[in-house]
Amino acid sequence: MKKRVITPPGAPVIGPYSPAVAAGPFLFVSGQIPLRAATGELVAGDIRAATAQVMENIAAILAAADFSWADVVKTTIYLTDLADFSTVNEVYGGYFSGDYPARVTVQVAALPRGARIEIDAVAFKAPGHMEAMGPGKER
Repeated sequence: MKKRVITPPGAPVIGPYSPAVAAGPFLFVSGQIPLRAATGELVAGDIRAATAQVMENIAAILAAADFSWADVVKTTIYLTDLADFSTVNEVYGGYFSGDYPARVTVQVAALPRGARIEIDAVAFKAPGHMEAMGPGKER
């Protein structure tokens, strides 16, 4: 099976990992915290703005891999405070239309850079998609 590392231009990466890896018909998106791509600065304070930034970071990765929100089949949301759950749901839900992906939401003690939220995702596209993606970093 072919694997391809997906790194959108300006993607905020803060460690030894890939923003996403396409493997066969799947795209595995690493956990995204609310870092602004242009500056690497954390969106802190407002959970609504932080959630929107995380979702925009994931959207950029999906687009770079020729996937969309409609292809997302599973997400995991990590929150440092479950009291933020309803606000996160409002923002998160606005990125999907119709069928929502499977999801897990958990409270954690801490997240990188002091973020209040992190989301990872798994997306699926029909076989044959990798060949249509063109040249890239394959392993």
